[in-house]
Amino acid sequence: MPPVASTPLRHRLLTGLVIPACPLALNSRRRLDERRQRALFRYYLAAGVGGLAVGVHTTQFAIRDPKIGLYQPVLELAASQLRTAPKTIGIAGLCGPTKQAAAEATLARQIGFQAGMLNLGALADATDAELLAHCRTIAKIIPTVGFYLQPATGGRLLPYSFWRRFAEIENIVAIKIAPFNRYQTQDVVRAVAEAGRDDIALYTGNDDNIVLDLLTPFRFRVNGKWTERRIVGGLLGHWAVWTRQAVALHAECRRVSKSAKSIPSHLIRRNVEVTDANAAFFDAANGYAGCIAGLHEVLRRQGLLEGIWCLDPKETLSPGQRAEIDRVYQAYPHLNDDTFVARHRDEWLRA
Repeated sequence: MPPVASTPLRHRLLTGLVIPACPLALNSRRRLDERRQRALFRYYLAAGVGGLAVGVHTTQFAIRDPKIGLYQPVLELAASQLRTAPKTIGIAGLCGPTKQAAAEATLARQIGFQAGMLNLGALADATDAELLAHCRTIAKIIPTVGFYLQPATGGRLLPYSFWRRFAEIENIVAIKIAPFNRYQTQDVVRAVAEAGRDDIALYTGNDDNIVLDLLTPFRFRVNGKWTERRIVGGLLGHWAVWTRQAVALHAECRRVSKSAKSIPSHLIRRNVEVTDANAAFFDAANGYAGCIAGLHEVLRRQGLLEGIWCLDPKETLSPGQRAEIDRVYQAYPHLNDDTFVARHRDEWLRA
């Protein structure tokens, strides 16, 4: 029997969670630093996240290279920490053509991950029908999180018709919406609403609009009646840094969205501040070339990572990016969680 998503899993996702896309901790030889990788997971759990996404873009796709062989070890490290926080959801990144993605889904399920997030980047030339067949295959192995990834970082444009049919797959539990585009974001939300799937949780990955995504009511006319859907949480690389404050901000956004009251002006300002910080961390000025290194730089400053090394030696900060990170640190001190990290860092770094 396929592993049909449990009611508790769906319920947890639907309540709205902060799910950081976890970075990879490397030493100066670009080898896995298990102590600091474990410390990162402990940091996120202590910050109050509702899930961990591992083996995703922020963890670096190259972990799947047989010569590197880090996909399974990193997932196992995460699973060992998740066992200390049983209410926290583990989501494994799933990539590649169907054979590879199915093998990764099977492994993630065996290790103890509750869901897999499916990246369709490797099927750039597939038809929509072929993509949907791929998704159905993976969903038979593990409860699946869909992923609308912007073309600038390896995704492809997917029409409303694709998402409408995708929303009919029984074992879809959530969709991460990250096209960085209002039209395409609405395509996904409307498709889920018109499919009548109130059991599919919607998560933002739109780094340029995080706060407003969490506050916006999406209303559509479905079968002659108005239907409203909300983006309830985020699965974000951005939330891999300053995570404690991200948890607090998400909680505030959820309180406001549930109250049906007007959005306070300070949250609209906060959307601009978070987007500005994200532009620095993710190197938006240079087409996101330094996005992973930018997150590493923040974690290095906090003492959680030893350096900003990536598996690819060419992957580093762009010219001027460090100065941009300096700028947003100075501009928005209320967004960082340096004090929280400093208070607990040594505890998390213990073997």
